[in-house]
Amino acid sequence: MAIFSFLISLAGATMLLLFAVRMVRTGIERAYGSSFQRVMTGNNGVMRAGAVGLVMAVVLQSSAAVALLTSGFAGAGLMGFGQGLAIVLGGDLGSALVIQILSYRLDWLVPLLLAVGGWLFVKTEQRKARQFGRILMGIAFILISLRFLREAMDPIRDSAFLPAIADYLARDYVTAFIVGGALAFVMHSSVAAILMCVTLVQIGAIPFSAGLSLVLGANFGSAFIPVWLSRGMTMPARRIPFANLALRGTWAVLCLFAVNLALRNGFAPGPHGGQELVYAHLAFNASLLVLALPFCNLLAAPFARLLPDPAQPVDADTLARPASSLDPAHIGSPAQAVSSLKRELLRMADLVEAMFRPVLGLYRDGDKTRIKAVQSLDKEVNACLSGIRRYVAALPADQIGREAARSARDMLEYAVRLETAGDVVAGRLCVLAGDLRKTGNQFSKEGWSELQHMHETILANMKLASNVLISDDLESARLLSLEKTELKRAERSSRKRHFRRLQNGEVQSFDTSDCHLETLRALREFNSHISAVAYPILYANGQLLETRLIETLPATQDED
Repeated sequence: MAIFSFLISLAGATMLLLFAVRMVRTGIERAYGSSFQRVMTGNNGVMRAGAVGLVMAVVLQSSAAVALLTSGFAGAGLMGFGQGLAIVLGGDLGSALVIQILSYRLDWLVPLLLAVGGWLFVKTEQRKARQFGRILMGIAFILISLRFLREAMDPIRDSAFLPAIADYLARDYVTAFIVGGALAFVMHSSVAAILMCVTLVQIGAIPFSAGLSLVLGANFGSAFIPVWLSRGMTMPARRIPFANLALRGTWAVLCLFAVNLALRNGFAPGPHGGQELVYAHLAFNASLLVLALPFCNLLAAPFARLLPDPAQPVDADTLARPASSLDPAHIGSPAQAVSSLKRELLRMADLVEAMFRPVLGLYRDGDKTRIKAVQSLDKEVNACLSGIRRYVAALPADQIGREAARSARDMLEYAVRLETAGDVVAGRLCVLAGDLRKTGNQFSKEGWSELQHMHETILANMKLASNVLISDDLESARLLSLEKTELKRAERSSRKRHFRRLQNGEVQSFDTSDCHLETLRALREFNSHISAVAYPILYANGQLLETRLIETLPATQDED
């Protein structure tokens, strides 16, 4: 009975720990995720890239999240192998620093974090304030889960079950290493797995030697997580996680035999506890970063040979785009018709994103060829709308049912919105980019940063809009609507700051004033069209008001 109660308590504490780590990461991604690409894909050397990875892992509280982001950017051609590998190695050290912070006994902070975080999340409407409240509550839940983990060990610490396992792991450090690796992979969080090991050593449930082998195994196992999660990506994206796995695995195995040999021969005397285990984890990741950083660029060629590109590489720029999935002559069942419309809308959204993504690059270089290439995509977007319109018109109203007919009308309306968003890019943003090239003017540093931030936010909103289109999820639709409101605030704030720069006599702001203001309006309008996919879901669930006007005016006294 004691073992059963122990397993239930351990599972509950572990799940709370995983949920809390995810809660913190989600809050940070929702508040600041739109800036990750610009920070991570900057033209940095390996030293600076390692520092970026360290900071990103501390922020996200997950080295696996940093590795996945890096792989995605590398697969898109936004960064090289050496830079990406340096970011991942720095992320592992950043994750170790997170464990150092969370390993302290901070139970006294829990009520304060819950009170402040809960108030911000429940009582405020601003997106970043709400997400900051989510982050604070997530940290509080991490501390609570660690306390639960310590308490779960109390009933079984003096039994014969746990000491027997602890003694076995202390004797067989290879098994302990494998168990640690499996634990990190199953939990999909190196932070959670290593915090558990540290807590077990702190309370005396397992000896330091077993904990050290478990931690080294967890370091190895955590490197499998991005390898597994990136299995569907292109080969350039997968090389970085595999290189990290090879480096971490080799160093972990070498350290495993070295430290256990030192411990058994008395080369590391003195009492060892949970804090020393954290120091060992930090030393492992710091030494790996120092040793591997100079070789990041040199490893590109060996891993390119080990993991080559497909035999017939395809040029994404010349690849023929998939044909429309709509066939008015073969509509099928109502469910099939709705699914076909969604697939075509996703294709249309991808085309609009392909038009919008390079816009700021066009502002920077004003390349006529690229501008014309972007504008040419607008014809494909228009063709998608025409196909969707014909398909919806061909749906037999007496056969598909009211619900499917309503969904078809909503999707046709969103297709019109997407087509208008494409017109905004082709007819306004591309034209503004060409005009900026002709004048030779440049935005001020502050103005350019504001436009970059809005561009990144809109790209993130486009991904969220595609998720809403696929899932019809109410929470995602609400989040997309809130993001639309935040972008409106950002547009107004940028406009006010621009006027302030004009008042201060900044020449660059004066020269680009018309272009800056027109770009702000175009970006806001583009985002409004993209976010329209949320309206039918919000309206159907009673989450959308018909009007923002006050329904009843206050009574006024008649004048004499």
